[in-house]
This record gives sequence, C-alpha cells and structure tokens, in this order.
Amino acid sequence: MNNEPLSIPKRVRFVELGAKALRALADGDLAGGSAEAGVSLDEYFVGDRARWIFGYRADQLAKDPTAAPWITRAAVSEPDGTVVGDGGFHGPPDEAGMVEIGYTVAPGYRRQGYARAMLTALLARAAAEPDVRTVRATIRSDNDASLATIAGFGFTRVGERGNERDGFEIIFEIPANTTRAA
Repeated sequence: MNNEPLSIPKRVRFVELGAKALRALADGDLAGGSAEAGVSLDEYFVGDRARWIFGYRADQLAKDPTAAPWITRAAVSEPDGTVVGDGGFHGPPDEAGMVEIGYTVAPGYRRQGYARAMLTALLARAAAEPDVRTVRATIRSDNDASLATIAGFGFTRVGERGNERDGFEIIFEIPANTTRAA
C-alpha cells in the first residue's frame, strides 16, 4: 500500500482586475484594489513587481479599453476562494491571431500546482476564442519553475530574445486548437 498523500489537481478561476483596481494596486493601495476587485488580495499585489505590472496594464486599458477581457486577473483557488496569484494575456489577439500568456503565483502558494492550473485555464480560454490561433509563452532562461510548468503542454520552442529588463528569454508557442493539459 502506498502511503503517499494523493495529489489533488488545483483549480482556479480568474477575477477581473478592472482599471480602477489596477490603478489602486499600482499606487500601492491594497485595500482599494481589493475593494474594486471584490476579492481579498494580499501584500504580493502591491509588491514592486506587481505594482509595475499593474501600472503598465492600467495604462494599457486607458489606451485600449477593449483589452479588458484579456489582461491580468486575480487567480482565485477553487473552491476555497483564496487569491493565489495573477494571470492573463498581454492583450487581445494580434492580427495573426496570437496571444501571449502571463501568470505568476504568489510566493506563499508556489510549488502546489497553481501555476499548472492557471496555465490550463488560460489555454482553455484561448482555445475557446475563434480569433486565437496561437498561444505564446515567453520565459526567462533561468526560470526553471516556469520552464517545468509548460513542459508536457505541447509548446514548441520557436525563438529567443533578450532585453535589459527581462534578460534572456525563450519563446514558446502552441496552436490554440491543439492545447492540452499535461
């Protein structure tokens, strides 16, 4: 008899972080961001990385309100309702039908299956959209956890790039209609 605990796959749902919630979080207003989002967010959502991302996304929405259904959302664990991170797309599909995914698990919830749950949900969303033909994931070459997360989902390495802010990154893609959970 195996005495290993059963690993129950995690499930997440995404809660919109509208323009007001994003701006509040970018400004470091955790209470205001939580109130606008309608979920209890933790300090992770006003850390330096999160504030930069949420400010960038708030500016993106100010320029293009139609991007709202696509961009960053709070990832909520089901059925308990705990916010475990954020995820979404960098924007709506481009002219070629490509969307790029992005997700981050809050430090206290890492290595518990939430990244895989977020990726699964994002891929399902992309596959359900007729305008999406390709899903892209761009991952820093030294991010072993993210590289391990996408393994088995069917992504193919298609290139690489480097920049001052993110360093060296590997670009992966998968046709949206062939996405599958690992």
